[in-house]
Amino acid sequence: SFTTLSGNSTATVPTGANAMHVQFAVAGGGGGCGGADYDSVGGESAGAGGGSGAYVSDKVFAVTAGETITFTVGAAGTGVDISVQLAAASGRAAVFNSSLDQVATAGGTTSASGSSTGAIFTLTGGGGASGINGDVAGPLRTNAAGSAGSVSHIDTGLTGTFTNASNAGANMTTLTSGPVGTFNDSGDGAAGANNGNCSGDNCRIGGSTGGASYDGNISGGTGGSSSGNGTAGGAGTRGSGGGGGAAQVTFPASAGSSGSTDGGNGGAGEIKFRFIRRNA
Repeated sequence: SFTTLSGNSTATVPTGANAMHVQFAVAGGGGGCGGADYDSVGGESAGAGGGSGAYVSDKVFAVTAGETITFTVGAAGTGVDISVQLAAASGRAAVFNSSLDQVATAGGTTSASGSSTGAIFTLTGGGGASGINGDVAGPLRTNAAGSAGSVSHIDTGLTGTFTNASNAGANMTTLTSGPVGTFNDSGDGAAGANNGNCSGDNCRIGGSTGGASYDGNISGGTGGSSSGNGTAGGAGTRGSGGGGGAAQVTFPASAGSSGSTDGGNGGAGEIKFRFIRRNA
């Protein structure tokens, strides 16, 4: 049977097993950047999206009966929360302050290693998006999307016929139930989107989407809407990147006339695995 992990853990390979089927594993997604509005600069800034983590989908690895497998599950990257930097109303900041860089955090690394086998796979998290060097009177800030997570190490996947660890029952005929639907699949994450800056003072611009995970099969966080009072960037899921915030949204008079919205958090990493037996 499968075990699903959302945090760090260890497991002992049972007697009779010589392989580990990882149905899915992904590193944490990076956080999205908040939007930024300005007093007088001739433009506004969208928040860029966070990158997604590298992944494994339905890959089978060699292990040794009796050894201990140590699993590390990457944490989600944190999106930029403008309200902790500026006065806010309903989660939205009233004004953009000069020299206030916004840098979201990267997602954490997801990995597995055996006490006898050694490193099995190491998947790095997606990068956090950023917006730097903007000023209330100009220039417009420089926006950068979160980078794609990468596979920094991975053992070769096993092929052949497989049964459960006790070697009883029929051969497993399908090992393609993971998010990608392909046997022995793994790969890098994806960078977030970057809508950049719009032209003209008080222009409205929506936030950027986060990078999708699992080779595009799990969507990234949505970009924040700039319509009306606006919405914050959406959170990523399953290792995808957080969406970026919008700019030049409308606030109640008590909070100021315009502002920007927060970036979303990235999706947390995960692992789902089972120990099996390779027969040939």
